[in-house]
Amino acid sequence: MSSPSPAVAWLSPERAAPSPLWGASLASVSLWLVRVSDHVPALTEAPEVLDAQERARVATLVRQEDRDRYVVAHLALRRLLGGALNVAPAEVEVLREPCAGCGGPHGRPVVREPGVHFSLSHAGDLVLLGFAGVPVGVDVEEVPDAGAVAEMTSFLHPRERAELAALPAGERPEAFARCWTRKEAYLKATGTGLVEDPSVTCVGAGGEPAELGGWRVTDLEAPAAGYAAACAVRREKG
Repeated sequence: MSSPSPAVAWLSPERAAPSPLWGASLASVSLWLVRVSDHVPALTEAPEVLDAQERARVATLVRQEDRDRYVVAHLALRRLLGGALNVAPAEVEVLREPCAGCGGPHGRPVVREPGVHFSLSHAGDLVLLGFAGVPVGVDVEEVPDAGAVAEMTSFLHPRERAELAALPAGERPEAFARCWTRKEAYLKATGTGLVEDPSVTCVGAGGEPAELGGWRVTDLEAPAAGYAAACAVRREKG
């Protein structure tokens, strides 16, 4: 039997960041959704809140919609982390772990404070953020069209490819999105990201995520029509 899907809250531009962000259990997860278009009017605060690295990243983005999505996502992350750490959003110091592949300074984002783990994902008009006392990963994706599914299925684990092939053609886009969000969430939680070939670990494309030792992968209720989302969190020992 699958675990119940964690509750997801919507972060409005006016809503204060809660503290603490998650419950007494380390493996409990706090999940937040942000609708980018709702937050764009408040972006005038961005230059005073984002750090130099974030502002430099924004400057590389050509399309306005990509800049808006990035800024909204990182302002929301800073609001929520600030609430958890009891500091102003601009004072949150986001660092990077060494890359799992090359050892460079562009691995999983972290903060200095122990026991505060987080993950961020965005797609289309949505941002998904996850927080926990243990490593956590989240992912949200727009459901692809049939052509994109046909092109990308070869990247999946053989069992996942077989599960997709067994479905009627009309059900494959949602099943692929379900599988891909599970995979991205898991790989973010472990810190490997897509340094690991997506075909290596089987997370499943069926109705329930595959069992992964030491990790709990959960499908989230679709945050909006045309989207899929998932969360992965390390299980508590003992």
